[in-house]
Amino acid sequence: MNPLEPAGAEPGPAFTVTLDGRAITALPGQTVAAALWTAGVISWRTTRGSGRPRGVLCGIGVCFECLVTVNDRPNQRACLVPVRPGDAIRTQEGTGHDGC
Repeated sequence: MNPLEPAGAEPGPAFTVTLDGRAITALPGQTVAAALWTAGVISWRTTRGSGRPRGVLCGIGVCFECLVTVNDRPNQRACLVPVRPGDAIRTQEGTGHDGC
């Protein structure tokens, strides 16, 4: 399976979201993680202590590795959050709160 190609799906019209100000095309029904993967982005968070890159690990909302800030709300699990037209997605450092 190629994640860049829908598996026979007929999604609605594509729309635009942003990741750190960069326009990304998304499809209805995708999660934030799926939209980022489709755009070729595999890491969008860094760990608090060492700053190591993180993205999706489990894909079911259990591991919390895919935390991202969506519309100024930090700590959103990208693998569970449906992407919406106009969403402003930001990469997240550490806990997602200033000064942490």
